[in-house]
Amino acid sequence: MIKITKDLIEEFYELLAPCRVCPRECGVDRLNGELGSCNAGLDVEVSSYHQHFGEEPPLVGRHGSGTIFLTHCNLHCVYCQNYEISQLGMGQKTTLEDLAEMMLRLQERGCHNINFVTPTPWVPQLVAALAIAQEKGMDLPIVYNCGGYESVQTLRMLEGIVDIYMPDIKYGSNAIAGKYSSAEDYWDVVRPALIEMHRQVGDLSVKNGVAKKGLLIRHLVLPKRIAGSRQCFEFISKNLSHSTVVNVMAQYYPTFKASQYADINRRITTQEYREAIEELGRLGLDSGFRQTIDTIFRAIVPEWTDDLKDKSIG
Repeated sequence: MIKITKDLIEEFYELLAPCRVCPRECGVDRLNGELGSCNAGLDVEVSSYHQHFGEEPPLVGRHGSGTIFLTHCNLHCVYCQNYEISQLGMGQKTTLEDLAEMMLRLQERGCHNINFVTPTPWVPQLVAALAIAQEKGMDLPIVYNCGGYESVQTLRMLEGIVDIYMPDIKYGSNAIAGKYSSAEDYWDVVRPALIEMHRQVGDLSVKNGVAKKGLLIRHLVLPKRIAGSRQCFEFISKNLSHSTVVNVMAQYYPTFKASQYADINRRITTQEYREAIEELGRLGLDSGFRQTIDTIFRAIVPEWTDDLKDKSIG
C-alpha cells in the first residue's frame, strides 16, 4: 500500500461535497450531514467485522479474510441478500480511530487481508481510517468488495491503496439493472470500471494459496437468464483477460422485495446454472470458481434427490 498522506485524504474528502464518490453523483453535501442516494452521510457506519471463512479460497487461506461489513449501498437491489445492512441501514456510526482498530485486531488474529464489503459510499472515510491503521503497523492487502457500480475517477484515486478488487458484474443490460437495482446505466458504468480495476492490479496473483493482488469478479446467476451471463462473460473475455478469475455463483434465492417480481421469485434451476458455466468455458475463462450441482442444491434443499435436479427450487 502506498503511503496515505494528509493531502491525499483531503482530495478524497472533496468528493463528499458535492457528493460524487459514486456514478450517481447525487451532489449532496455529506460534509454537513446530508444523506446521499445511498443514505450514507459523513460518519462511517459499520454493521460488523470478523474473521470470515466463507469467501473465495484465495481470500480465506488458513486464517480467514478480515471482513468489515459497511452499512448502506449505492445499488438498490430488490433481491439483496444483505438487505438489512445495505438497504435498511443496520449498523452503527463508528469513528475513524475505531475503524482503524478493527483492522489492527483482524491483523492480530492472523487474517490474510482486510476485506471491505460495500465500501463504495465510504471511500474517503476508509482511506482516512487506513492512514491511521497504517501508522500503527497495519500492512495487510486491501480487498475492495463491491457491486461493480463504481466511478472511474474514484477508482483512479484508489490506485496503490487497493490490492485486490472483487467487484460483481451483475447484469449485461441497462434496462434489467434499472428494473432490479435502480441503476439504469449499470452496464455502461461497470465495463469501464472493471477495465480500470484490471489496469491497476491485473489478474489475480496467488502465493502459497493466498491472494496477494489482482482482480476477482463475481457473477450471480439469476432466474430466466436475467443477469445476462453470456454478455458479461463476453465482455470479460474480450476486454480484460482470459486469465480473469470469475466466481460464478448459484446461491440466489428470493428475498427482500423479490416476491414482487414474478421473474425472480424463485431459485435458479440446475440447467440455468449449467448454461452459465458452459458460456464461461466456451469463452476460455478457465481460471475461476465453479460449484458442483449436488453441492449447491444439497446445501439449499435437505431433501435433495436426483429427480429434482432440473426443476426450479422455490
